[in-house]
Amino acid sequence: MRKVIQFSIYKGDLYYVAEGINIPVVTQGKTLDELINNLKEALQLFLEDEDLSKYDIQTNPAIIANIELNNLIYA
Repeated sequence: MRKVIQFSIYKGDLYYVAEGINIPVVTQGKTLDELINNLKEALQLFLEDEDLSKYDIQTNPAIIANIELNNLIYA
């Protein structure tokens, strides 16, 4: 069983978006701080009554988030 839940974070047109890689959770926020708070709430609601074995996830998993950066400025 996996010990982590993975998310991909990217900037959409208006909002930052977090999409679950190994679970069906998607949320958004105007700022990264708002996105993280929304992600915690969405995960809590999703995992509340869910059978984690259905997603091959252990109890109390860690969260790993990959952030996509666009338009890098080179020095």
